[in-house]
Amino acid sequence: MLKIHSWALALALAVPSFGLAGEIVVQGQGSVEQAPDMATITLGSQFAAKQADDALDQVSEATATVLATLTELGVEAKDVQTSGLYLNPVWDDSYNRHGGRNIRGYSAGNTVHIRVRDLEKLGGLLDQVVEDGANTFNGLSFGLQDSTDAKNEARRRAVADARAKAELYAEAAGVSLGKIIELTDRVTSSPQPMFMERSAMVMSDAVPIAEGEVSTSARVTITFEIAE
Repeated sequence: MLKIHSWALALALAVPSFGLAGEIVVQGQGSVEQAPDMATITLGSQFAAKQADDALDQVSEATATVLATLTELGVEAKDVQTSGLYLNPVWDDSYNRHGGRNIRGYSAGNTVHIRVRDLEKLGGLLDQVVEDGANTFNGLSFGLQDSTDAKNEARRRAVADARAKAELYAEAAGVSLGKIIELTDRVTSSPQPMFMERSAMVMSDAVPIAEGEVSTSARVTITFEIAE
């Protein structure tokens, strides 16, 4: 009458507990690290002006220039998405005769999400879009264009990890490991996000980028039958 749990994925072994008869339940984890082949950038333009339409015009002009530059650099339309257009009043510290704060201008901006599939162009692309009017930068992350192989290999390693634990527990308990009754899994990717200030981007040469590695992990929970 034995049921063994392995909850600590980062450890080779976990403290077992006893419960349902005839089963051994273990968790296993596997991961694959590899160089990324794609980057995702989030940047935009923000401008302030006395009149609302002037602020919007500046944002529109900068955005149009940035989009044209992306096309010239070979970024496909499917890899570019604009979002988050906004227009907000800029309040003054003074108050009008009705007790409300005065508006001294307007701030407008938007956001552009860009997928860069040629990482050799990434540094130069960042440098160019800043010159063209992108003055807000909200993040850079690396990933894989096709993570299927990495996910499958992570799953294999997770299953092997779980089976090794189950075999060890069965041996230690003096029982034989039977067939698999149930298996569930969960796969995640860690793209290593990077955040940079605009001042760090404005350089005479292309912005230096360290790509690092992308980690793809799988976690499995397997229930084994204890053989008679």
